[in-house]
Amino acid sequence: MIRYRPNVAAILIREDGRIFVGQRKDTKGAWQFPQGGIDSDESPKKAMFRELREETGVKKKHLKVLEEKSGYRYLFAGERLRWKIYRGQEQTYFLCHFSGSDSDIDIRVKHPEFRSYQWILPEDFDIAWLPIFKRKVYRAVFNDFFGVELKKQEKKKAKVKSK
Repeated sequence: MIRYRPNVAAILIREDGRIFVGQRKDTKGAWQFPQGGIDSDESPKKAMFRELREETGVKKKHLKVLEEKSGYRYLFAGERLRWKIYRGQEQTYFLCHFSGSDSDIDIRVKHPEFRSYQWILPEDFDIAWLPIFKRKVYRAVFNDFFGVELKKQEKKKAKVKSK
């Protein structure tokens, strides 16, 4: 039996329709949404607010949950287990309106996940920014939340903020 780690991910969206993506600190060129595990005493929503604060410094007062969808699963690359028991993750995604500004984002946190970030339109997300094992979930998420079919984009320079 495959055990999936309960996990949340947050899609921050501004008034102009642009979404937040962070470039992973450990993998240059890999971009993703803030995400993380759900602690045993947390609801998915509480975990999402905590993860956003831990990874981006964004406070709950700058967020309004617009949608929540669950059941997204992926297996980790290779045959390895993580945390000695999990073979993959089962995610709940939250689409959150972000009412703050870039000054309310600080990726220089205690345990940084991101080296930089950018605000993009959903259709500008490049599927090649992801490891192969996450692509099926991101395709489903972009289709479910935005009606966007993800594909590989032509090379273009990203406008990033590294704060």
